Amino acid sequence: MRHHRSPNVVGGILGFLWLLVILVPIYYIVITSVRPREDYYSSNPLSLPSRFTLEPFAYVLQNDFLRYFGNSVFVTVITVVAVVLSSLLASYVIVRSRSRLARFSQKLFLMGIAIPLQATIIPIYYLIVQLGLYDTLWALILPSVAFAIPITVLILTNFLRDVPKELYESMTVDGASDWQMFRSLVLPLTKPAIVTVGIYDALQVWNGFLFPLVLTQSSEVRVLPLSLWTYQGEFTVNIPAVLAAVMLSALPILFLYIIGRRQLISGLTAGFSK
Repeated sequence: MRHHRSPNVVGGILGFLWLLVILVPIYYIVITSVRPREDYYSSNPLSLPSRFTLEPFAYVLQNDFLRYFGNSVFVTVITVVAVVLSSLLASYVIVRSRSRLARFSQKLFLMGIAIPLQATIIPIYYLIVQLGLYDTLWALILPSVAFAIPITVLILTNFLRDVPKELYESMTVDGASDWQMFRSLVLPLTKPAIVTVGIYDALQVWNGFLFPLVLTQSSEVRVLPLSLWTYQGEFTVNIPAVLAAVMLSALPILFLYIIGRRQLISGLTAGFSK
């Protein structure tokens, strides 16, 4: 006998309400960013503007937004490349080696996940000053790399452990070195994991606010999260310009997600479910 299940009305209503919670702020940001400044206070913020304009975007681009954007791209790219390469090599050693040092390294990385960033900001500030890196982009890159490595190693280690040992053994019999196995076997098979951790780390670095706030000062090395905070002070009565800056800063991450969406979903379902 077939059992006809009644529709989940409560779940459908809650799902629709959650969809509204997500869509309304996005709609508000998009509509306000193309709304004339004088129209913002004279009409309902959620209604369509009397005319669409790109003046808020032009206003933001004329106030050093491209410089802040370039700084954020530089910091994010260098950080993600350094994190992925170092973490992938460390994960390979942890999985393939049976030495005590490898097991201790894995425990050390796991312990690093439990250390909150906010609790170490004073030692990091002191160390950056002593190294002479204060108010430079490298002051943002080095701590970001250090705090991104533990979780990245954990994810990549889970993927590498799923690679069949027979593949390693067959390549070893054929005389392949560790570097050849790493290049010909590990890299192709861990592509979903690399995309997953790359997008995740890029998102964390791109939206990072604490390090730029504490470790930088001049506008020449300012990145987007701190610049948005500055715009909010400069454009107090120009809400469309502030939200236009938010829109521009979110586009690169959105584009990155669209490009790697399939690999990202594959990596999440295969890695975080372990």
